[in-house]
Amino acid sequence: MNTLTIKIPETLEQDLIRLSKQAHISKSELVRQALQVFLARGQSAVPFVSALDQAGDLVGCFSGGPTDLSTNPEHLNGFGSV
Repeated sequence: MNTLTIKIPETLEQDLIRLSKQAHISKSELVRQALQVFLARGQSAVPFVSALDQAGDLVGCFSGGPTDLSTNPEHLNGFGSV
């Protein structure tokens, strides 16, 4: 079996130790299992599609309206607690 050395944050190591004790397996075995699941999911998962990709045809399709809509709080009158 090959050896791989990685650096992980202390919090991740604490989680790894806790889970390995709960599962009664070594940290190495836990990491191997997690890596296998991650790699298997990556091969069968639907590729990431951003919101811009999904609604790209809507971006810039609206003309008119106030130019300061996103910055002027007066446009929020009547919405929520503003």
